[in-house]
Amino acid sequence: MIRDKPWFAVVYMFCVTAFFSFIIIGFAQVTKDRVKANEQLAFETAVLEVFDLAEGKTPPQIHQTFVDEIRKEDDGAYYVRLDGDKVQGFAVVVRGKGFWAPIEGVIGISPDRKTILAIAFYEQNETPGLGAEITKPAFGNQFEGLRLGSKERPIGIKPFGAELADNEVHAISGATQTCTRLETLINNDLSKWLAGTAGEGVK
Repeated sequence: MIRDKPWFAVVYMFCVTAFFSFIIIGFAQVTKDRVKANEQLAFETAVLEVFDLAEGKTPPQIHQTFVDEIRKEDDGAYYVRLDGDKVQGFAVVVRGKGFWAPIEGVIGISPDRKTILAIAFYEQNETPGLGAEITKPAFGNQFEGLRLGSKERPIGIKPFGAELADNEVHAISGATQTCTRLETLINNDLSKWLAGTAGEGVK
């Protein structure tokens, strides 16, 4: 019988693997557009959240508000919230390597570029109950009203319980590595933004 041939197991496993790979690839192609749309919605929601514009809105309303009030600048490095021709604030995109995976978020900045309005994350895969706590209000609320420091170190994340300067917040207890990487990626992108917009108006 064919099943008794020494090559049968190899051929059988190859066929099974190819079959399921084909199904997975097909499923990925079918859902590709939906995944991309969900990622864009998560980003738009984060931008609106830092301006307190997302609460209570449906996905279509979030998208329409984003289109109506937000303008992309510098190829997506930051966004501007407009009320007519008046600048209401900036949304700076911050991204980089977290402890386990990339972290991507948005920081809202006041029109005078001196104060943080809020912070929101739209991508992170840190440890639940530890690093993932960066998405919770207990951590994020610390950024509201935070004064930006120097261009080289706009913000600081200090150990829990440490004395804080005007541009610093407390880290999450037990999530030192996530907070260290978060501080680095935020400062990297904020420094670039501050250096690139210093003394400039909004076009």
